[in-house]
Amino acid sequence: MKFTLEGGSNVNVIRSYSSEEIRIGEHSVRSSCIVTADALIADWPPATLDELEVNHLEPIFELRPELVLLGTGARQRFAPAQIRSTFATRGIGIEAMDLGAACRTFNILVQEERRVAAVLFLK
Repeated sequence: MKFTLEGGSNVNVIRSYSSEEIRIGEHSVRSSCIVTADALIADWPPATLDELEVNHLEPIFELRPELVLLGTGARQRFAPAQIRSTFATRGIGIEAMDLGAACRTFNILVQEERRVAAVLFLK
């Protein structure tokens, strides 16, 4: 799906997404990634939600979000209890949704200048 939302020149905006690629500003990402208003971590392991472990979360925590949107591919899936618990312990909200919903929600929240991070899995 392609978006037409235009953000400020210094803000990452998700321009389009598919199961093969996410376009964030002028960047083309073909793997799981982490994106905030001002940061993009591409080629972030793990490749799928099933591979996500607590030790993968540190790059997210370093970005200091108040909310993390977990885009889980074509359908909504929830993170394992241990992952959810780790976010709760740090006082960070986590919302799981399909990839499209996560991309759309990210764009809205980043335009509202919220401290949001999107963790996006293509599949």
